[in-house]
Amino acid sequence: MLENSLWQAVPEFLRQLNENAREFLGYDLPVGLKPVRISSWMGGDRDGNPFVTAQITRKVLNFARWKAADLFLQDICKLVDELSMVKCTNEFRVKYGDHLEPYRTVVKGLRTKLTTTLAYFDDLLADRLPRVTKSDIILEDNQLWEPLYDCYQSLMACGMRIIANGSLLDILHRIRCFGVTLSQMDIRQESTRHTDAIAEITRYIGLGDYSQWTEEDKQAFLIRELSSRRPLIPQNWTPSAETQEILDTCKVVAEQKQGVIACYVISMARSASDVLAVHLLLKEAGVPHHIPVVPLFETLDDLDAAEEVMTQLFNIGWYRGVINNRQMVMIGYSDSAKDAGMIAASWAQYRAQEALVNLTEKLGIELTLFHGRGGTIGRGGAPAHAALLSQPPRSLKNGLRVTEQGEMIRFKLGLPAVAVETFDLYASAILEANLLPPPEPKAEWRAVMDELSTISCKIYRDVVRGDKDFVPYFRSATPEQELSKLPLGSRPAKRNPNGGVESLRAIPWIFAWMQNRLMLPAWLGAGAAVRQVIENGKGEIIEEMCQTWPFFSTRIGMLEMVFSKSDSWLSQQYDQRLVKKNFGI
Repeated sequence: MLENSLWQAVPEFLRQLNENAREFLGYDLPVGLKPVRISSWMGGDRDGNPFVTAQITRKVLNFARWKAADLFLQDICKLVDELSMVKCTNEFRVKYGDHLEPYRTVVKGLRTKLTTTLAYFDDLLADRLPRVTKSDIILEDNQLWEPLYDCYQSLMACGMRIIANGSLLDILHRIRCFGVTLSQMDIRQESTRHTDAIAEITRYIGLGDYSQWTEEDKQAFLIRELSSRRPLIPQNWTPSAETQEILDTCKVVAEQKQGVIACYVISMARSASDVLAVHLLLKEAGVPHHIPVVPLFETLDDLDAAEEVMTQLFNIGWYRGVINNRQMVMIGYSDSAKDAGMIAASWAQYRAQEALVNLTEKLGIELTLFHGRGGTIGRGGAPAHAALLSQPPRSLKNGLRVTEQGEMIRFKLGLPAVAVETFDLYASAILEANLLPPPEPKAEWRAVMDELSTISCKIYRDVVRGDKDFVPYFRSATPEQELSKLPLGSRPAKRNPNGGVESLRAIPWIFAWMQNRLMLPAWLGAGAAVRQVIENGKGEIIEEMCQTWPFFSTRIGMLEMVFSKSDSWLSQQYDQRLVKKNFGI
């Protein structure tokens, strides 16, 4: 995907964006602008996946550097053939020497370094002792950027604008977007794994069981240790395999230069101590620079508590100092929808984002919202443009971070032309949302959404959680158990192998209902809630919401689409052939 599509798509998108800026604004965009940045959690997402180890993370990071060196080497080799010009600025000659072909000499030097870099990481990936030293290879973006940007400026100054804005500009765009690591990596782990690791440490050093402490006591301990200069972990301590893996992962993070690890995502984050615990583990591993630690709020209760959790963190002096007034928060879509149904989850996500925007604006903190959405409606999917315009006002003023789900990547980014269109949709929606923000929801709209949320959530949970026959029916009428055995997704099908629906991951839960065409997670409780609210005399308010509130109109539009796609007759055929017992559902 990165090599065959995005490598070509990003420079093309930036060219088109610059042409639009020149046409409508009257000036060119800065060459170093990077409105697109690619990150990945391949090799970094160990949430529930025992196969993603610290060793795998290190290997993936090395492979990404190897592939980046390979791709840049191909580009540089072509550039050597193009930059045969003699004329350059005096500043360029002073900096790089008096050569007959000054640009070609500089680019040949980069070619040599990239070739050496490729050999270095080739040795590491083959578990061989590298034949060259780190001083001979390219490890930072600026080692490529500076000489190539100097070439660009000299060519522009010497009147060779067409050459400067050719392949050379494309490479500069790629350096800014991909860098020498090809993509940044997100580390992701479930919150209780960090709690268990610290509890094992506190038990060993005689402080008791951290996991049993109150939230207030946890925070006090973590802040004290984060502020201390002495290490917490004894040198002669031998941890359990699970805790050792957590510590080894943090050590891999510590080995990387700043910017290689984009962030550390904590899934199922529920408290301020969950965030502080990761900061402490990273400190103990010797991470020399700040790594953004990102709480992921997933369930209905956690979304409702997000503002309080972040308020507690922002009130901690140590924390405010380390984040430098920048905070990223991830909003979960799959688990919240599975927990409470589509309407209740959507409203909880909206309110959580709105509260976080208001909180951070009041405190002068730059907030970036990271949306874990995409794919089907049950996983938070929606047309990109409409989805972004339905976000709370001011929630996109600092840009956007969003996942593209595995099953959707090839549809949105699989071909260069398609990827460019996807980038266009994101860019245009962000600009429109900031320049023409959606209206603040009226008090009566909020009241209606509260009512819809309460009704739909009760209906949804009465079926999914309250009906004792639901789980056996689900397992009989859908291929959930078969899907769980397929090599789909990046982790096991369940968080807890012995758990019920609540422990299922999104892929088996959503795909199972897609297979039998019932699509239950996307609509259960929603239609009945809307009908009941209309019967309660609020039809005119709902009509107004549909016409003037993008958040609500988008949800209704997605519901209509799901109802039209679902096939009750086909689902009934599954029931007749697969369900052996009359469950009464």
